[in-house]
Amino acid sequence: MSLSPVLARIDADITAATDRLLDLLRIPSISTDPAYKDACQTAADWLVADLQSIGFDASKRPTPGHPMVVAHYDGPGPHVVFYGHYDVQPVDPIDLWDRDPFDPAVEDTAKGKVIRGRGSSDDKGQLMTFIEACRAWQAEHGTLPCKITIFFEGEEESGSPSLIPFMKENAEELTGDVALICDTGMFGDSTPAIVTMLRGLLGEEITITGPSKDLHSGMYGGPAMNPIRVLADMISRLHDDQGRVTVPEFYEGVPELPDDIAQQWRDLGFDAGEFLGEVGLSTPAGEADRTALEMIWSRPTCEVNGIWGGYTGKGFKTVLPSKAHAKISFRLVGTQDPHKIRENLRAYLTDMLPPDCQIEFSGHGASPASQMQIDHPAFEQARHALSDEWPNAAAYVGCGGSIPIAGYFKTYLGMDAMLIGFGKDDDQIHSPNEKYDLSSFHKGTRSWARILDALSKDA
Repeated sequence: MSLSPVLARIDADITAATDRLLDLLRIPSISTDPAYKDACQTAADWLVADLQSIGFDASKRPTPGHPMVVAHYDGPGPHVVFYGHYDVQPVDPIDLWDRDPFDPAVEDTAKGKVIRGRGSSDDKGQLMTFIEACRAWQAEHGTLPCKITIFFEGEEESGSPSLIPFMKENAEELTGDVALICDTGMFGDSTPAIVTMLRGLLGEEITITGPSKDLHSGMYGGPAMNPIRVLADMISRLHDDQGRVTVPEFYEGVPELPDDIAQQWRDLGFDAGEFLGEVGLSTPAGEADRTALEMIWSRPTCEVNGIWGGYTGKGFKTVLPSKAHAKISFRLVGTQDPHKIRENLRAYLTDMLPPDCQIEFSGHGASPASQMQIDHPAFEQARHALSDEWPNAAAYVGCGGSIPIAGYFKTYLGMDAMLIGFGKDDDQIHSPNEKYDLSSFHKGTRSWARILDALSKDA
């Protein structure tokens, strides 16, 4: 089967493909908020119907949470499994959006046309690049170039509680020769990337309780212990003066970056000043003896993601609060054990606790880092196919994010996973005004068409 007419079809149908993506983006499939449970069902139904329309045997599968979408196409050659997720992050703070997050539109910007809306880059726009590539193959040849299983999740943005049980229960139909994941990004605007390193993720919520009720600070300020003060002191002690995390045994399992990989990363010409300048910053704030790219791709972190307590409304209230709260996350690398780190963190903070205070913990996910083995032939096939589509050759890179499914494919299904995405650093995923470059959507679709062609010919 010839690739050229497929690429031409993608070019000709880009407007219709964009309209389909906008339809999907209008569904507010926020997985973490129970108020949007029906919307998650609607998004799954939408995807099932769309996949059926291009020849897939597609169905919605129930879970204790939001449904999975599984679809099969019994083509020739190798069997690839494509993963994406249809759920999205909450939209708060809503007042920082320039338009309704679920009223997406194509906008002109200084950098070109973008698709604006929640989920446009993470991950609805990215998963639709693969579907549109399959649609173009079907339209031109009446078939697909290889055997394909599509696996869409509806809980990725809320910790994937149903994912592992579902994978175990349906292992046979979800196992192929290689897994493809589209939930990552490019290295710059012109260099496609295949991610070979992903950081793990550990989340912990902390509550400090001091007095039995909120107190008047004029009557009790001074003798009564303030839990916000206790919490602030704990947080300040999680890093030393050099930016290193102080949790005991935190760096066990953190590998040093091999010299050849370090050189490859230096050759990418990453400009930390430019990277930080785009978000109004200038100076890397992590470990003092590491480059910014190392901090993002190959070093672990500890970050405070939220902190609250007392009166936070308009005006002023001189309250001495009963409770103070914080959400803290860790990005992990190498063979760091998230469960051991959780235990050590809890013991570390409990030891800091002053008299008259109590501490409570609530865990939010614990997944280790993933390292991909690029000796699988599909990696080089995909790298060459990507290099044919973009101005610069595709690069093997790390990723600061955490995509546990990549490790799960190996652990539970015995498959190598290849992470190829077309997001950009300024897509504002998880933030107000999320966008996806229309050029990324277009060329990402063409890239998947090329990859499917390469995998089928080299089978």
